[in-house]
Amino acid sequence: MPGVLPEGESVPTDGSLPPTARRAVGARGFGVYVHVPFCASRCGYCDFNTYTAGELGGGASRETYADTVLAELRLAARVLGDTPPPRVDTVFVGGGTPTLLPADDLARILDGIDRAWGLAADAEVTTEANPESVTPESLKTLRAAGYTRISLGMQSAAPGVLAVLDRKHSAGRATAAAAEARDAGFDHVNLDLIYGTPGERAEDFAASLDQVVAAGVDHVSAYALIVEEGTRLAARMRRGELAYPSDDVAADRYLAAEAALDAAGFSWYEVSNWARTPDARCRHNLLYWTGGDWWGLGPGAHSHVGGVRWWNVKHPSAYAARLAAGASPGHAREILTADEAHMEDVMLRLRLASGLPLAVLDAAGRAGAERALAAGLLTGAEYAAGRAVLTLRGRLLADAVVRDLLP
Repeated sequence: MPGVLPEGESVPTDGSLPPTARRAVGARGFGVYVHVPFCASRCGYCDFNTYTAGELGGGASRETYADTVLAELRLAARVLGDTPPPRVDTVFVGGGTPTLLPADDLARILDGIDRAWGLAADAEVTTEANPESVTPESLKTLRAAGYTRISLGMQSAAPGVLAVLDRKHSAGRATAAAAEARDAGFDHVNLDLIYGTPGERAEDFAASLDQVVAAGVDHVSAYALIVEEGTRLAARMRRGELAYPSDDVAADRYLAAEAALDAAGFSWYEVSNWARTPDARCRHNLLYWTGGDWWGLGPGAHSHVGGVRWWNVKHPSAYAARLAAGASPGHAREILTADEAHMEDVMLRLRLASGLPLAVLDAAGRAGAERALAAGLLTGAEYAAGRAVLTLRGRLLADAVVRDLLP
């Protein structure tokens, strides 16, 4: 996960978990996240835990990365021991640019997960990809290895917007890659969009939406641009080279996305995600949002098992060195309190179209829900049925609604 790692207690050298966590593993599903930290170049807006070749230093390389991940996987299998999850429901390979690794290496990692814990017969297996990092041949190899879903970083169809974001692919490459993925037999194909980039016009975003719909994908993610401190984009804004994003523009873009995607047969199921059918929803992300368990492999990867959350050391060299010494790469961990778990449950589930059961709220939270209903931020029918579900206007103000439910 991106950002500065929070403080927490140390992780045992062998990576062991409290018995209570091991007994609870998989109760709400079990997934595996694999972080691939390599990028060909750094996008100006990105603050993820990623590295170009010149930033890696010694002790880490793409060539040996799959073997290092498999070493952590063996440690993970030992930690869970005789209380493994029933089956791996979802796998998500993210980054970075996972498809900078050879497709055969991504296949080996997936095979290792299957050997360690077993993939469910209907497991969803996703990889992220930059459009320029895949070919018809590599996509066919990934599909044959068992990958069922691909998420392509399109961001925009406007060349000027791509230039501001420091994206390297051409404006039409993302939709071409989506077509290649469908031809390779992927069950589900997602395109990511970013809106609100300085200089983006309403017609630029409309053209991006048109291209996404025409591409025939069954899933779309659309996110407002967030300016993270320490990025090249933030520095350009501080110098006055670019304007800061506008909340009003972001709201207009979101409404445009909802209108265009709804008209094309997509339905929102999370504030920033739309799918053509229920089967097209990203099950791995739903596992995060509904309190499931997952083991995160790779430098900086976060994990959550049975109420224990931990995160690995961030730099690939440190990660590889820990595993080479036979030690856990875990940097720190925390055991969630009941209040912390409740707060996260409300924050995440309210963003879903399925909403949040009102019964999980305390008296102050119920009062906040009543205020949100009166303000038109929650839907009346679902509220009467005992659930807090955001209206379209509520989606625009989701963070404010969450704050009102967690007084």
